[in-house]
Amino acid sequence: MLLQIIEQPFVWTQLLQPQFYIDHGGLWLIMFVVFAETGLFVGFFLPGDSLLFVSGIYAVNIISPIFGIENYWACLLILILLIATAGIIGNIVGYWFGQKAGHSMFTWKDNFFFKQKYLTQAKQFYDKYGARAIVAGRFLPLVRTFAPIIAGIVGMNKSIYFVYNILGSFIWVGSMVLSGFFLQKWILTNFGVDLKVHLELIVLVIVLITTIPIIIKFVFNKKSK
Repeated sequence: MLLQIIEQPFVWTQLLQPQFYIDHGGLWLIMFVVFAETGLFVGFFLPGDSLLFVSGIYAVNIISPIFGIENYWACLLILILLIATAGIIGNIVGYWFGQKAGHSMFTWKDNFFFKQKYLTQAKQFYDKYGARAIVAGRFLPLVRTFAPIIAGIVGMNKSIYFVYNILGSFIWVGSMVLSGFFLQKWILTNFGVDLKVHLELIVLVIVLITTIPIIIKFVFNKKSK
């Protein structure tokens, strides 16, 4: 493994590849990525959806070495519970940050880690859908990073936010992880194709699917001006 790392030096593009996190940190790094993407505005570029999907494919490989469990149902349950918890904590941190420093973010200048347009898009999404944005926003890149901050800025009721936060995290994590697991199982059983050897294509498809709503919104906004 050490020889492999030396032969293949780190490059920044690896941060966009789900397999990198699974190979170099496993469960704990996956949890950190989900926490960062949903709680720290600098985590907006991380591969949340595709990482969860691929984690479902590798569920047993991720959980079994840590907990000594071979049953794939138990592995899936533990994986979903732990990752969803990381997402819940991430959103709590995002909400707290919005309460404390969120208003000043609208005066920040754009840089590599922060873009005003992302904050504006998240606010528009929140204004349109309200509390539901905390759940639906989990499935939209960028929005899931900034929606908790917006909720903190506008002072959303903490009890209501907490309920939607938990609900949204489990729906997002559960649906993505289970989709990866069952799609891999179904395709392997019926067609003999192992998705593990086609991860790049899978990630590309997921990125396209999750960004289509944003692209459509952008196009229609330009036409309406």
